[in-house]
Amino acid sequence: MKRRSFIFDIFSVGFATAISSRLNANNLNSSPVIRSISTWNNTKEANLMAGRLLDKGKSSIDAVVEGVAVSENDPKNTTVGFGGAPDSSGKVTLDACVMNHLGDCGSVVAVENIVNVARLAKDVMEKTPHVMLAGKGAEEFALIEGYKKTDLLTEFSKKNWQKWSETKEYSPIINIDNHDTIGMLCIDQNNNISGACSSSGQAYKMPGRVGDSPIIGSGLFIDNKVGGAVATGLGEEIIKTVGSFLVVELMRQGFTPQEACESAVKRIVSNNSQKNRFQVAYIAMNKKGEVGSYSIEPGFTYMDYLNGKNKEIISKSEF
Repeated sequence: MKRRSFIFDIFSVGFATAISSRLNANNLNSSPVIRSISTWNNTKEANLMAGRLLDKGKSSIDAVVEGVAVSENDPKNTTVGFGGAPDSSGKVTLDACVMNHLGDCGSVVAVENIVNVARLAKDVMEKTPHVMLAGKGAEEFALIEGYKKTDLLTEFSKKNWQKWSETKEYSPIINIDNHDTIGMLCIDQNNNISGACSSSGQAYKMPGRVGDSPIIGSGLFIDNKVGGAVATGLGEEIIKTVGSFLVVELMRQGFTPQEACESAVKRIVSNNSQKNRFQVAYIAMNKKGEVGSYSIEPGFTYMDYLNGKNKEIISKSEF
């Protein structure tokens, strides 16, 4: 074979390979993974809403906010939004945060009289120079933006609070009283990940108590180059390890979403005596659309919308 022919053949093969790789990449990009996951099985309708919005081409940030709103509007869900469990004084105060694929984030803390606080957190992110608004300031901002003032305490939640007030003894039941959050992650057709958390906080908490849910890095963290994570459970323990940030950083180091969730949970367990059992759980998603979950105690589940199907997944646990 002549040298010129050999060089031409090598060039042809390389050029064909490059074209083939480019076509394969384009094919991959034309069929992205579209997925929504959310904490706990009482978020079934919320996760379904988010998934369907993603299928229609909505952005991940719009999908998570509208999905979470389904749970916030549901009076039967006593851990989020309207009908959420009050604090020890009988007041319902809500916390929420959102984070988009650009790294922008918004948060609201201790908000009264406003139902859709995840949407309000998004408004803080998009319409103010701030990341977090709290209490009366957050409520006033909401009213300026046209939110309806609503009494969040339903008769059902009020009766439960009155019953609790007779003894004022709080003994949280794992996987019931401790699952006080909806956390949601979505990946859209542009391969962008966003997340949201919304919560009424721990039932009968001390007035002013704030858990992990509105804290960026604890209840939620997104890095669109890597993935995202959300947390649920005993917020004080999640805050101590900046849990959702930790999960994402572990994925950055090469951990799968499942491995990252397991490692973050094990870190909390290693720092605590098992005389006091409590629940903490994480769900995570990477840029490939792969997901993982892990909890301290058994019983944690999450919803997973993929390819038009919305399934309840039982999480693996440490114990």
